[in-house]
Amino acid sequence: MFEGMDLNKMQEMLKGMQEKAQEMEQQIKSTTLTAKGGGGLVEVSANGAGEIIDINIDDSLLEDKESLQILLISTINDALKMAEDNKKSQALNIFGGLNPFGGS
Repeated sequence: MFEGMDLNKMQEMLKGMQEKAQEMEQQIKSTTLTAKGGGGLVEVSANGAGEIIDINIDDSLLEDKESLQILLISTINDALKMAEDNKKSQALNIFGGLNPFGGS
């Protein structure tokens, strides 16, 4: 089954992929993605790992709790989706266009 395979080359290749994955993880964490809702009345920033790192709310929304809640939920979901899409994009770059997530 393993005849003719150079295990040293395979080990080097795996080590290289592991190093690239670690670099990607650091790059992802240092990326900041910002989603805006309500025409910019709410801004939510997340890092590439999907951690919310900042929220800005226009003062005009402070009197309208229901609208604020709706805009926050929507905008947070947008920021988290951006972070997930960014992770997938970075992973695709490492795998040279092969999609490890399936689908297209």
